[in-house]
Amino acid sequence: MPELTYFACGATSHEMSRLLHGTAREWRLFPAGAFLYRSGARRVLFDTGYAPEPWRAGLGAWAYRRMLPPRVEPGDTIAEQIDPATITHVVLSHLHPDHIGGVRFFPNAAFVLSDGARRTLERSRLRDGLLRRLLPTWFPAATVLPSPVFTSGPHGLRTADLFGDGSYLLVDLPGHARGHLGALVEQKVLLAGDAAWGRDLLGAEHRIRRLPRLVSHDMTRQRHTARMLLSAEQDGLRLLFSHDHHPTGQNLL
Repeated sequence: MPELTYFACGATSHEMSRLLHGTAREWRLFPAGAFLYRSGARRVLFDTGYAPEPWRAGLGAWAYRRMLPPRVEPGDTIAEQIDPATITHVVLSHLHPDHIGGVRFFPNAAFVLSDGARRTLERSRLRDGLLRRLLPTWFPAATVLPSPVFTSGPHGLRTADLFGDGSYLLVDLPGHARGHLGALVEQKVLLAGDAAWGRDLLGAEHRIRRLPRLVSHDMTRQRHTARMLLSAEQDGLRLLFSHDHHPTGQNLL
């Protein structure tokens, strides 16, 4: 029976009134989530959470830590929660630090990146938020599968079938970062990455303040993605975002 399980791999916090107009002044904890899909011999990890401390990733890491201070306690990293040797594929939704910190633990996995993520690796800008020193020297010389080619899929989404059997569809969710990816698992659950900072914030893109808006790759496309996801949810699709709290040790399918 296929399984989808959730792991919180560190967390960050943010004062909500600095993120959204019209929000009370309160701090909110945002876990860095990773999701593991198991089916037969397949073990597909969606994102890898934060890297263990200390980062030693240069000035960019210092600036990131000032804005979004990471909390990585003993036992938090993905490698402390699963056996890296069992993972066959790693899907990276995008290349921000809270999603690539555990890449170093999976030298034998096949990596899945969008074309936009590849272009970010080739030539990144400050606003792309890529901290190269968090990536191991062997990446991306590791096995990286061809970039997905998206076509019309379920719920009006643009999808690419990773295995050719409909069990794991990569989903084009542009806006938050260049080439931002989601995953539709067993036609039941959509891993929506950072299409929103949380389910309750989906549709509130017009309230995002100037500084976090500048970090977004394309706010117009992010708003379009939000409308698409809200429509898919009304269609009956369950959405799971990377920075929401989800139950651990349960099959989310």
